[in-house]
Amino acid sequence: MSQTLLDRWIWIIAASVTLITVVPLVVIWFIVESPPEFRMIATVLIIVVWGVAAGYKDWVIARRKEQEPA
Repeated sequence: MSQTLLDRWIWIIAASVTLITVVPLVVIWFIVESPPEFRMIATVLIIVVWGVAAGYKDWVIARRKEQEPA
């Protein structure tokens, strides 16, 4: 058991899971507590970035299918 706690990867995984859980909550809390003008800008920015990420993902998938040998 002590060897498991000394393993570096268990701490990397624990930190990653914690960040994946906490960071979105902090971002949402920051947006909710901000002034209305900034709230609108942040919401639009999140929607735009989400759309760009989705478009990039679709582009990568389409490019992989093109390069796949038939």
